[in-house]
Amino acid sequence: MQQLGQTIRTHRKSRQMTQAELSGLLGMSRATLSALENGTVREVGIRKVMAICSVLGLELVAQPLRQQRPTLHTLVDEAEQRKRTEQVNNSAGEQP
Repeated sequence: MQQLGQTIRTHRKSRQMTQAELSGLLGMSRATLSALENGTVREVGIRKVMAICSVLGLELVAQPLRQQRPTLHTLVDEAEQRKRTEQVNNSAGEQP
């Protein structure tokens, strides 16, 4: 829930919306939205989460749980992916 709340907060702020504005659009209380963003909400309906995602242009995706601590293999794969992305971005920037 914590990661979901952080994602919602980040995208809400990137759209320069207040909690009051977003909650008003969705017909929910600002307190509920605040609790969701802070990861303190005990339960929230899937329809509410989907409505928030829709307004903010987010997609709700189910995926297998990751281990708490990444394996060395995962860290190496992520580092290689970042390196490839940087190389692509740098080579794109060098062309006129």
